[in-house]
Amino acid sequence: MGRAYEVRKASIMKTGAAKAKLYSNFAKEIYLAAKKGVPEIESNIALKRLVEKAKKNQVPSDIINRAIEKAKGVGGEDYQEVTYEGFGPGSSTLIIKCLTDNVNRTVGEVRAAFNKVNKSLGVTNSVSYNYDYVGVLSFISQNSEELFEELLNEGIEIIDYEDEEGYINITIEPHDYNKVKDVVEKIIPEVDYEVDQIGMFPKEKTTLTGEDKEVFEKLYNMLDNIDDVTEIYHNVNIDL
Repeated sequence: MGRAYEVRKASIMKTGAAKAKLYSNFAKEIYLAAKKGVPEIESNIALKRLVEKAKKNQVPSDIINRAIEKAKGVGGEDYQEVTYEGFGPGSSTLIIKCLTDNVNRTVGEVRAAFNKVNKSLGVTNSVSYNYDYVGVLSFISQNSEELFEELLNEGIEIIDYEDEEGYINITIEPHDYNKVKDVVEKIIPEVDYEVDQIGMFPKEKTTLTGEDKEVFEKLYNMLDNIDDVTEIYHNVNIDL
């Protein structure tokens, strides 16, 4: 039916600093979603879905509410989404998604991380052509057949649908993301998503060893520690 994506991942926040960054990233994304549309949860489907995801990640309600209230005001931060592409050790590549109110600061920090390991940023599309921009939902359910039929009845074009002993992976076009979630949550009201995202997934993955692996991990960690970085996509077979 299409390309199958390896999407299972653990997202355990091990430190207070990691939690603080998670909260900050959600606050920025919620602010941006509210600013782009109506700053009311029930009237803005993108905002509603984002708030649901934030709550699942245990983001405190006051952080969510402050971000929405800030979007209702005049002035304040003017965040924008920027994406950088880069080349790591060996045949590794990375796509770095950021939310920033100062592009010059952000690109400087991202470039500095690459320079510290003697690697470089690329130009637009120098890396992303080897990735697919798709939506992925993964969860456990015994309603696979009913769900699959309902998705087809809704006229949704499914890129890939996997059912591995009750563990369901659905890959769809980003514009169908909310429609698919509506169907899933109608069939499985208490669904617990293990993966729930629209992002860049590599068409092929690579394995690094020795010094290349060490350099990649160092680069990844430096990028992850940048406040404006919200997501890092890469093509390496490694748990980070």
